[in-house]
Amino acid sequence: MIRNDVELQAAQEYVLRFERILAAARKTYAPEAYEAMAGSYLAEIARVNAEILEYLKHAPSKEAA
Repeated sequence: MIRNDVELQAAQEYVLRFERILAAARKTYAPEAYEAMAGSYLAEIARVNAEILEYLKHAPSKEAA
């Protein structure tokens, strides 16, 4: 669960790192091997993106501002 903007930035960087791994792997892995390895990365990206969207869905509280 993301609790603040620092954690938000870390989560976004985490997703970007996984996306870069997949982008590079697409160029070097055989299609079957890529599809076999990509599933776990894609699931993790989806999980963290869901946390990011949940955090962004709410306005900051007055105390946090």
